[in-house]
Amino acid sequence: MDPVRNPYAPGAGQRPPELAGRGRELDVFDVVLERIARGRPERSLMLTGLRGVGKTVLLNTLRSQAINQLWGTGKIEARPDQSLRRPIAAALHMAVRELAPRHRAPDRIDAFLGVLKAFAQRSVPTTGRAGAAPRLRDRWQPGIDVPASSGRADSGDIEIDLVELLTDAAAVAGDVGTGIAVFIDEMQDLGAEDISALCAACHELSQLGAPLIVVGAGLPHLPAVLSAAKSYSERLFRYLRIDRLDRIAADQALCAPAEREQVEYEQKALDLLYESSGGYPYFVQAYGKATWDHAPRSPITAADVRVAAPEAEAELAVGFFGSRFERATPAEREYMRAMATLSQVAGEADGGGRDDMDAAVPTAEIARALGRKPASLSPARDALIKKGLIYSGERGTVAFTVPHFGRYLRTQPA
Repeated sequence: MDPVRNPYAPGAGQRPPELAGRGRELDVFDVVLERIARGRPERSLMLTGLRGVGKTVLLNTLRSQAINQLWGTGKIEARPDQSLRRPIAAALHMAVRELAPRHRAPDRIDAFLGVLKAFAQRSVPTTGRAGAAPRLRDRWQPGIDVPASSGRADSGDIEIDLVELLTDAAAVAGDVGTGIAVFIDEMQDLGAEDISALCAACHELSQLGAPLIVVGAGLPHLPAVLSAAKSYSERLFRYLRIDRLDRIAADQALCAPAEREQVEYEQKALDLLYESSGGYPYFVQAYGKATWDHAPRSPITAADVRVAAPEAEAELAVGFFGSRFERATPAEREYMRAMATLSQVAGEADGGGRDDMDAAVPTAEIARALGRKPASLSPARDALIKKGLIYSGERGTVAFTVPHFGRYLRTQPA
């Protein structure tokens, strides 16, 4: 098979040639956009799921839908060490710039940009050691050619300021009969104060019926993070769980792009590819790409898949699993190895019907397996959660954020 014609794309956030199995989410968002355009109340959306299920790809696709409906859009990726203030200011600047050419009152745009600039600059410290020069990151200036306004979104309280800023942004969108959508990837990494402010702003916008929504994407514990910030967040957002592909969608993800290249798969090859990938979109693309490169001709056979599988697994071991494993300290690796062993035991006790990635493990059992007190393992557990390697979906349990990570760990030497 010609590797140049290989249609598969196993990349971080890279859109696959066939976005299979996500029709429900796309339809839901179309309805949200249309309802808001008609002045109907709607909730912001939260996409949750494990690593490798295509949350970022779906987030980008939803953004394209909004752009096609002439909405103003902006996107950010949350980081644990970064305040929300600057990135959301940049996202809203982009969104309003998209709307500005259709706005009949340039003064209204300038007025909003003045508020936006004041909001963004408020993150610069106003006090410090006498004579100390501001650090480079504290001298940041937004690229806005209007003076900063005063008295709006510049109190220094992120919750007050964000409510005022998003309300003003929604008013600009309303002027042109459209809306603004802010897309936030890795949303679980926002700080507690920023999460609380974002919930408060979305709450205010929903009460006003303002045409601005937030579309977030994050790991499975994102709903718990939001709920810890504001108790009403459970009713504030619409949650869509993004999971592995079912068999029909996984076959479509493989077959549709191959057919466009006049290539077919034998049924047994598709059986083996689904068994190997587990239906996780990233794995589907990785195994599909390796199989294409190894197959001598069409149709692709199960034998081709068996020959290619070690290469796909080796690539996943380095780029998908290994890079994450290397980020962990020895104590954290010991903790994860215990998790991996216990998740396998849980799967076997369940008759093999449960994937090792889906089996949450009680933290008390991990402590018992390691012969330690639970409190002594809290630093390792908390560090792994901060690194995005595990999450706590329910109190007292933890699970891996990466599909098949337990299986990978069980192959690694202690």
